[in-house]
Amino acid sequence: MAIIQEEERLIDHSPKSQTKVNETLERVASYGLQPNMIIYLMQGYNLEVVTATSILNIWSALSHGLALLGAFVSDSFFGRFRVVAIGSISSLFGMAILWLTTIIPQLRPLPCDQFEINECNRPTPAQFFVLFFSLGIIAVGAGFVRPCSIAFGADQLDNKENTNNNRIMESYFNWYYATIGMSTLIATTLIVYIQDAFGWQVGFGIPVILMLFSVSAFLLGSPLYIKVNATESLFTGFFQVLVAAVRKRNVNLHSVNCENYYHHSPDSEIQALTNSFRCLDKACIIEDPQIDINRDGSASNPWRLRSVEQVESLKSLVRVVPIWSSNINVQLSLNQFSFSTLQTQTMDRHIFFSDFEIPAGSFSVFMVITLILWIALYDRAFVPLMERYTRQQGGLNPVLRMGIGLVLSSTAMTLSAITEGIRRDIAIDQKDVYPQDGPNIASVDMSAMWFVPQYVLLGLADAFNAIGLVEFLYSELPKSMSSFVVAIFTLGMAVSGFFGSLIVNVLDSVTSYGGEISWLSSNINKGHLDYYYWLLAFFNILNFLYILLICRYNRPQGPS
Repeated sequence: MAIIQEEERLIDHSPKSQTKVNETLERVASYGLQPNMIIYLMQGYNLEVVTATSILNIWSALSHGLALLGAFVSDSFFGRFRVVAIGSISSLFGMAILWLTTIIPQLRPLPCDQFEINECNRPTPAQFFVLFFSLGIIAVGAGFVRPCSIAFGADQLDNKENTNNNRIMESYFNWYYATIGMSTLIATTLIVYIQDAFGWQVGFGIPVILMLFSVSAFLLGSPLYIKVNATESLFTGFFQVLVAAVRKRNVNLHSVNCENYYHHSPDSEIQALTNSFRCLDKACIIEDPQIDINRDGSASNPWRLRSVEQVESLKSLVRVVPIWSSNINVQLSLNQFSFSTLQTQTMDRHIFFSDFEIPAGSFSVFMVITLILWIALYDRAFVPLMERYTRQQGGLNPVLRMGIGLVLSSTAMTLSAITEGIRRDIAIDQKDVYPQDGPNIASVDMSAMWFVPQYVLLGLADAFNAIGLVEFLYSELPKSMSSFVVAIFTLGMAVSGFFGSLIVNVLDSVTSYGGEISWLSSNINKGHLDYYYWLLAFFNILNFLYILLICRYNRPQGPS
């Protein structure tokens, strides 16, 4: 109870609380564009489902991949506050341009129903340029905000002198993702409903207004924030460690007592090297103190001598790569909303016997609700219960939580394949196989509520895997890499986006070879989405075996 009270006191009176409103508005604005985006691309730009899905996957990949650039600029040049500000303004600009595509008819091709011919007009190069430019600017903004916002919030709370600091930071990570979930909940319900009920102009205009309020609130709160100054570039430091190690490749680590010749930074918290990747240890060996060390104790040539802390930072990064890579396939499973939206569009979306119909793009709300409820239950009930009986702070081991997430992800994809197979069979029995491809809407005599269990499982998978991975990265990497932690996490999302786009295009080409109907046809009743989900379930099973292998051979490293 004392820990919880101290945590609430710090959160309620910290500058972080001053940014809660604008962070929520920012996420509602950005996430409000995503659920129905595939429908907008198919209806507004006359694109096939594979093309639209590829665009969205690449957009998602860029949004997450550019987090590396955001982390680099933040830690090396501008600091987190300025990078978040630049990213927020960039996102606002991109959203405004995307909104204009719904207002100005010349920015989109004419709708298909205005032609008597079978072929719809495709977007012109100029129309594609405006679309891609707006998505690109939004991606740059997201890349700057995502790696720095969580670290910027942690800067406001992190207090090493507080004995409950670890518990407070763990709770902060949980509730940070709960805030993301709440923002997504609003975006996938209210914003999507407005898009369906009032059209794209109003539906895309509201996120722009929310983003404007978000940017204004963030900038107005500037005097209240704790702002950590930028330091040396991590990327440059990593490269210097590699160069220094190569230059000293002939040094024999066993010939002398190297511990007496290691270079230590004056304010370094790391005093000993671990016994992994010992070839990198050569980068911090002092060969000639008169030449290698300045009077103030710093290295005279950073391309020939690095400190123990800098060497260990690179080692830590290399060590976490195998565990990090296991998250890619989970993110691939979570990114199937485009197809799920098309599936639920063809089904009965009424809640039981009521007249209210859930928008097709809002079904991911069940995943978000599950994530929020589980985080609250885990943080406020499960963790205190474990602490009471184990007398140790913290909940489940982060890697164990990631493994549970992999199992849940595999189960969700298996259930998705079974449910889609049933939906398709019912559609064929009803003869709802349309004469031509396209985003046509028809009602299959099956409730869309059958898709809720898979969303619940995906919500739990995300809660276990994503938060577990972030905690693992924060615990394994030095504090100086805090912004880089989120960049590494979002890089996994970027890789999954590119990988997902590759899978979609390869499957479409292979399964449509020889005039056959593609598994991923725009007419999902003719295609075989169930086979696609079975393939993802198989990938998840392989991924679970992969992480078991990693845990078997990746043991904690002690001092060398």
